Amino acid sequence: MSTASNRSSRRMTPTQARAARRQRRQRRRRVLRYAGGVAVTLVAGALILSLFLPGLPLDTLFRSGTPDGPGVRMEDQGREHVAPTEEHPAYNSYPPTSGWHYNVPLAPARWGFHDEVLEDEILLHNLEHGYVNVHYDCPDGCDQLVAQLGELVQEGVDRGGKLLMSPYPGMDSRIALTAWNFIDQFDEFDEDRIRAFVNAHESSPNAPEWNVQR
Repeated sequence: MSTASNRSSRRMTPTQARAARRQRRQRRRRVLRYAGGVAVTLVAGALILSLFLPGLPLDTLFRSGTPDGPGVRMEDQGREHVAPTEEHPAYNSYPPTSGWHYNVPLAPARWGFHDEVLEDEILLHNLEHGYVNVHYDCPDGCDQLVAQLGELVQEGVDRGGKLLMSPYPGMDSRIALTAWNFIDQFDEFDEDRIRAFVNAHESSPNAPEWNVQR
């Protein structure tokens, strides 16, 4: 009798059951509101940060790890500063993707387009800051290719991206894309290939100073 009496005393009345269900619903709503608030705060913070760091794309803020491509990974040759009159060992790629370079105020170069050939020691300072450098080599001229490359570079520059384009004579290919420790070389314009390289490597944590503003 005592056991049955205890069970009876623990059984909730209809009013108590409704109150318990209401409390559970309220707890679930509080959890959902909290999770939603955290998500909104993270997105808002990313947007605000992108306004103050225009050279930092939003996808970089949520990128995990460091990319291992596309392109060929080259051995890191360090990032020692040198003077214009100072000799240094040869680079391991052409154009180079790491190594000896000039310090401020000689480098980095301004983002965007350059009609003149830039020294490797200048270009490498840009790569150190997370740039993607777009180069072309057309001894007989290639106005259409330059225009196509320029359109993509301009698109990136307009959104605040770290992109630089300049001629680079003597390459083994007509087009070369470089980022810190990575290079991709090919002869024919390939928009998807270029976009993939830029999206992976611009402001990539592979670069030693990737978070420096443009």
